[in-house]
Amino acid sequence: MTTSSDPIGGPGTVQTDLLGFLAKRTGKTWATDSDVFGSGGLSSLFAMELVVHLERTYGIAIRGADLRMENFRTVLGMAALVERLREPAHGGSGGPGGSGGSGA
Repeated sequence: MTTSSDPIGGPGTVQTDLLGFLAKRTGKTWATDSDVFGSGGLSSLFAMELVVHLERTYGIAIRGADLRMENFRTVLGMAALVERLREPAHGGSGGPGGSGGSGA
């Protein structure tokens, strides 16, 4: 029975998913504010695995300036990145899953 106040895929759900992903991949338990790279536990190659995981799991595209290591150092940072990239880009009606294509 789930009684979370977070919507499906909300920040708390993203954090929980990431903690589980990290635990499964590393065999360690992580706190949401642990620096997963600063502890010497993970490599930059693993950062790319995180990018792929986030893009596939949450239907986002992580590009350009968003590929900074700072966005991937903690579970809190990764969850914030996911939330920011899932927001509507132009402040329109922006319902969930809206693509807002150009039409022609």
